[in-house]
Amino acid sequence: MSGRLSTAQGAAVSIGAVLGTGVVGLPALGAHIAGPASLIAWAALIVLSVPLAATFAALGARHPDAGGVSTYVRRAFGARAATMVGWSFYFAVPVGAPAAALFGGAYVAAALGGGTRTELLTCFGLIVLVTATNMCGVRISGRVQLAMSAVLVSLLVLTTALALPHARLANLHPFAPHGWSAILPAVAVLVWGFAGWEAVTSLAADFRRPDRDLSRATGIAIVVVGVLYLAVAGTSVLVLGPAAGRSAAPLADLLSIAVGGPVKVITAVIALLLTAGTMNAYFAGCAKLGSALGRDGALPAWFAKGSEVGGVPRRSLSVIATLSALAVALDAAGALTAHESLLLTTGAFVLVYLLGTAAAIRLLPRGWARRGALIALVSAAGLAAVTGWFMLWSLAIAAAALGYQTLRDRRAATVAPPPVPRSVIPGSIVPPPAVPPPAVPLGTGTPVDDPHCALPAAG
Repeated sequence: MSGRLSTAQGAAVSIGAVLGTGVVGLPALGAHIAGPASLIAWAALIVLSVPLAATFAALGARHPDAGGVSTYVRRAFGARAATMVGWSFYFAVPVGAPAAALFGGAYVAAALGGGTRTELLTCFGLIVLVTATNMCGVRISGRVQLAMSAVLVSLLVLTTALALPHARLANLHPFAPHGWSAILPAVAVLVWGFAGWEAVTSLAADFRRPDRDLSRATGIAIVVVGVLYLAVAGTSVLVLGPAAGRSAAPLADLLSIAVGGPVKVITAVIALLLTAGTMNAYFAGCAKLGSALGRDGALPAWFAKGSEVGGVPRRSLSVIATLSALAVALDAAGALTAHESLLLTTGAFVLVYLLGTAAAIRLLPRGWARRGALIALVSAAGLAAVTGWFMLWSLAIAAAALGYQTLRDRRAATVAPPPVPRSVIPGSIVPPPAVPPPAVPLGTGTPVDDPHCALPAAG
């Protein structure tokens, strides 16, 4: 089923991609690393996300295509760079999906019991759910995302409103218990919460009016995401105090303090909505990107089906779902933790941001758009510095992408071109084709000229 996204649906996809599971678990992780000073990290990332989001929205509005960031990089730097950035995003999503799903699974396990088994079953269930939703096309997926985002925003606003009366300013002291230097490691972890502005660009061509709707949807998402992140993180620190950094489920703790009594089921619902929204947005954008990579030769042509506007990239989506399930299995086996998955995915996204914002500087017109892209590029470089050795994962993906593109180019070069007719070779001399004499109808020529009236031989 095909269709087009409205501004509201596009905003819902962006909110789901960026807000997602970050609001479930990141306030606790940030507080654990930097204490109340983690609020500075939150504020800094919100400010830095504005030029980043605006840059990708401007690119998507001017160059709407299923390839998203890969298309922009191709226009600016060529096929090899486009393959690198496309692979970095496409193969990072299946690694990050289990991390997102495990956040939601932990809340479900806290509500229903069952421990690790419940968490893993929740992960697999979420993968099946978002895959089935996206198999129905972007219009159905967008409607589901809009409904989930509306419920989610309402629940988060209600949670913070009920918990704020229990806030204590004394919980801000000491403000930096682990030193001011702890803010940078907190930023490296919290980047996960702001990854996603690039995800919707692969759906730009599916908007009704990309030149107008994409920028509006991004603007709405920036405001909603920024307010909710600061509200939840600030409330967690002010209400929970030092316990905020030790909480496995800060939203559940906030609700428990606010309303009293068991609220695990409510918070499990919130967590599932957040997780499903994130995975739905990423699966939609990533599947469309994969089909575009197949169309452009950066992946096998088998992936290309569904890359057209309104098409459903079921083959690409199936690959993402399979790789995500495999990553969950690796987590179950203890070979990959959720925290490692989170940082590996962040490293890959930072490479996408670096190449995407560099492409924007070349593609966007002079003025505020290009200045914003320059700020976004500097911010991405800073994120690369704080991400550290986890960037090696993204560099490994980039190296594999270059190897694939090189091999493909060599194979294309070994294919002999069809023979060129001499008539089209400059300087060649080709004799004119023989033209048969015109046929003469029977009995219309002279005895000499008419072959049917030959004179008898003499003698």
